[in-house]
Amino acid sequence: MAKAFLDLGFNKTLLINTTDKDLPEGVDEKHVVLIPDADGVGKDVSLGKAIFEQNDTVVEDALRTKLGHIDWLFVLAGGGGGTGSACATLHNVFERYLQSVQAKGKVVYIISWPTAQELLNPTIVKNAVSLSNDVKEHSHILIDNERQLQLLRGKVGMLGMYPLANKSFAKLFAQVLKLSDEQSPVQTFDSKDLEKCLGTNRRIFLGTTVVGYPKKPNLGAAIYQECSRRSPCPPPKGKGATGTMLLVITSEMANDPEISKHLDAAVSYVGGRAETLFSGVYVRNRLPGLIAILMMSGLED
Repeated sequence: MAKAFLDLGFNKTLLINTTDKDLPEGVDEKHVVLIPDADGVGKDVSLGKAIFEQNDTVVEDALRTKLGHIDWLFVLAGGGGGTGSACATLHNVFERYLQSVQAKGKVVYIISWPTAQELLNPTIVKNAVSLSNDVKEHSHILIDNERQLQLLRGKVGMLGMYPLANKSFAKLFAQVLKLSDEQSPVQTFDSKDLEKCLGTNRRIFLGTTVVGYPKKPNLGAAIYQECSRRSPCPPPKGKGATGTMLLVITSEMANDPEISKHLDAAVSYVGGRAETLFSGVYVRNRLPGLIAILMMSGLED
């Protein structure tokens, strides 16, 4: 997934690992940090944590020299393996680094949950649960690999499945960041709104859908359900601390009073499922339909 973000232009990206055998092809070595005196950890989370603790200065130095000043640090980790599942033991290192560069944001974890087939292995289950427990009180996005596979089965071959899934999620996340930096003639979701959503502890849900006919009744329920169904994240549970509805529409939609009424109702629908509601409406041309992005924060795992 880190490579998917690199491919989109997120140049302040590092791939940190205990072995070079797991690194994807085509990644410049300036984006790579290999932990010394290790050649993988054999899916042993305890060993992974011990190696990170012994080499925390290596990681901290790499963050300072290779990334420099940043505001937010997104830590991508695969649940199931020994190295990725051990990453949260570096949380104090991550926070110390952010404080040292006077960052405005915080650490947000993006972690994956193994597929149903992988979960037949008790060691993988143990590792995934360990990572989930370690990050559950921090801001984090949980990506269910089984849901990703279900969304792509029959559409792409096995070799291309995870690269496409990672690329799709990276594009979705990048779109949220981009919209928060754009002005809107209707309603703006600004950077402070984004900070509130990302900065809320516990789980963050992110999903998107395209609505071909935005005049349909119960538009809010339809968007909510489709974003939940099509997301690689587990559906939201309970009421979120924050709820965000971002809508991208054409100028024709923006000038249609009936559609405007449905859009207001859709935003209100999401607002009823969160303590605090954020929304943004952006106008673009030549869209396949109404594009909706749903984000909810402060959720239970």
